[in-house]
Amino acid sequence: MKENYSVSHISYNETKPYILGIHYAKRMPSISFAFGLFDKEKNLIGCVTYGSPASPRVCDGICGADHSKKVLELNRLVLKNNEKNEASFLIANSLKMLPKPSVVISYADTSKNHVGYVYQATNWTYLGLSAKRTDRIFVDGSKTKHGRHMISTDVENIKDRTVLVQRPRKHRYLKIIASKTERKHLENLVRYETQPYPKE
Repeated sequence: MKENYSVSHISYNETKPYILGIHYAKRMPSISFAFGLFDKEKNLIGCVTYGSPASPRVCDGICGADHSKKVLELNRLVLKNNEKNEASFLIANSLKMLPKPSVVISYADTSKNHVGYVYQATNWTYLGLSAKRTDRIFVDGSKTKHGRHMISTDVENIKDRTVLVQRPRKHRYLKIIASKTERKHLENLVRYETQPYPKE
């Protein structure tokens, strides 16, 4: 693998063709760090991005509020061809380039039949499924704005045109990037129970 691929920092704009053009979400997330996977001809063939989680509760909830600023989310992983071992090579090498200490979380979307095997292959800790939540959507199937951005008058005005549906739960994974001593300390603060890896 080493002789065929390399990983290095890339710019926000370099991620756009992959995130907007290939990834199923079709939208840009918060990006603090972006890394590209390059083939031996130095062509960009994939990217992985890390940024602040959308929910402040996630940052506070992993290891406590005192360590919330250390929390990053691996929020996009996109590969042009998705050849064998490319994803694990990209993740493993990009993690080495993150600042230490970092508490990294990522999710595998059950609604897309994702289990998170790439995180299992790169030795992440599995923290179970995300909490059960509901989303309000219009009866034609289109989404309203995110629940935490809605106020009570918004809900009242659209209640007769919307329904509540269960939000798909996600597999939750954790990786702590730190010195041996600090990693042990942060692992002891994790507020979720470690669980066996899920299978299909």
